[in-house]
Amino acid sequence: MAKDLVESISGIRGIVGTGLTPQFVVNYVTAFAHWVDGPRVVVGRDSRQHGLLIRQLVIATLRAKGIEVCDIGITPTPTAQLMTEQLTADGGIMITASHNPEQWNGLKFISADGMFLNADQVTELFEILRNGEFTFQEWDQIGDVREIHGAINEHIESVVDLSLIDTEKIAEKNYKVVIDAVNGAGSIALPALLEELGCEVLPINCIPNGRFPHEPEPLPENLTQLREEVKKQGADLGIVVDPDADRCGLVDENGEYLVEEYTLAMAVDGVLSYLQEHNPSQLNKPVVTNLSTTLAVDKVAEKYGVEVIRTPVGEINVAAKMAETDALIGGEGNGGVILAESHLGRDSLVASALVLQRLTDLDMSIREYFDSLPYFVMSKQKIEIGDSNPDAVLEQMQHQNGGAEIDTQDGVKLTWSDQWVHIRKSNTEPIVRVYAEAGNREQADELAHQYIEKIEGMLGQEI
Repeated sequence: MAKDLVESISGIRGIVGTGLTPQFVVNYVTAFAHWVDGPRVVVGRDSRQHGLLIRQLVIATLRAKGIEVCDIGITPTPTAQLMTEQLTADGGIMITASHNPEQWNGLKFISADGMFLNADQVTELFEILRNGEFTFQEWDQIGDVREIHGAINEHIESVVDLSLIDTEKIAEKNYKVVIDAVNGAGSIALPALLEELGCEVLPINCIPNGRFPHEPEPLPENLTQLREEVKKQGADLGIVVDPDADRCGLVDENGEYLVEEYTLAMAVDGVLSYLQEHNPSQLNKPVVTNLSTTLAVDKVAEKYGVEVIRTPVGEINVAAKMAETDALIGGEGNGGVILAESHLGRDSLVASALVLQRLTDLDMSIREYFDSLPYFVMSKQKIEIGDSNPDAVLEQMQHQNGGAEIDTQDGVKLTWSDQWVHIRKSNTEPIVRVYAEAGNREQADELAHQYIEKIEGMLGQEI
């Protein structure tokens, strides 16, 4: 595989022209068309400037396979997932490289249920790619293209109509919100949603031209402009999304970035509070999140007597477990909120609406609300292991548990009552990731480095 191309459970992404070449795009889309084995596929894209080129390749390939293409244009990834369901399509392709820089693009593959392909389905797809001898339709059997207008409006309407969302009540607060969509796919959708919720919207970087004004991942060091604008405008909060608008980060009224882990904690709190008041029998359903997400989710759920189920890292793992357990709310600590009533995919529009609803119900500022939640700090480290066997390292870590609860679904996670460490191998680099969380920065860093030292001690041995 080319160095500038990455295959994973999330699809493929690469640097356009070196890793992600036209031939690669055609090959992967042809394999997907064969895997879908159905007459209709939805195609959406984020705003990257080379997205139009990739779109043309994707559509032409699908048509050559005899598939009708429903082209929804520049839309958030969750919109593409939602429309795949609503249009009863046999699958979908979202053209995006998520939070990667401008020179990257990629393909996310969606199944007929609006969820991304799971691990087994991805394996099937890649086997088809490598083993298949593909055929295409004759000239009079090629597929048509149907341009779908209003997909974003459909998405917004579905969010506003959620049972948990009281539009009039939110509108009475007249929230002033600064939105930074990094000139990505959320540039139209997020401002339009918040206006529908009665907010005064102050958009920055909301022109969907694919020119990212800063590094697109929603991390504190990349959000200087948003933080300053919130303070300058006297806004109630700031919202930032990544280029395909499935993740949502928050800035408080003082211009301080709230760790994106807490977007999910707030959403979980809001949903469970609503159920407690309106439908307590539903509190027997779990919250689902991945192994590397903050303990704050567990502490919030505990307040309502609700179980938290953990899965391996990856959106599809969370979504699939939600479907299996009939969970109503779940997601990942990277700002990805999944609400089953909407659809089983991370959705920044849903996340934004849930946070605003919770602030409205509590009549609190976002800083007051954040300060009321259980507080944890995460330390994210990594260690190079060279030629050592990462599986052997992880096996040894199970015996260094210190009396913790052990989970080996995805690497090794050791959990105590108020802290944890999660050790995972990288699928693309000779490194092991060591994430730890505790009640303050010093404790989290100390826990992470304690296990890094244990790993370093093993690397000198034959493992």
